[in-house]
Amino acid sequence: MSDINNIPEKYRPISMWGYFGYQILFSIPVVGFIFLVVFALGGTRNVNKRNFARSYFCYILILIMIMAVLVATGLVGQVIDMFKGMYT
Repeated sequence: MSDINNIPEKYRPISMWGYFGYQILFSIPVVGFIFLVVFALGGTRNVNKRNFARSYFCYILILIMIMAVLVATGLVGQVIDMFKGMYT
């Protein structure tokens, strides 16, 4: 454990609970997105936090693109209609 304390703050690893906490923080609708952008653009000195924020930002962009394609092709409406038909 003392090896971690010898690592400079810039390269210090994030714990599992740290990743979990940052994921919850980034999931908050408006405030989380602001934190995400700040961390991704270098608002933190820790390289691991910055890279995690960048990867989470890419994840959100990919989800937005998938949803845009599904909405443009009309598949989202068909899936919603399918679920409505199951419960009526």
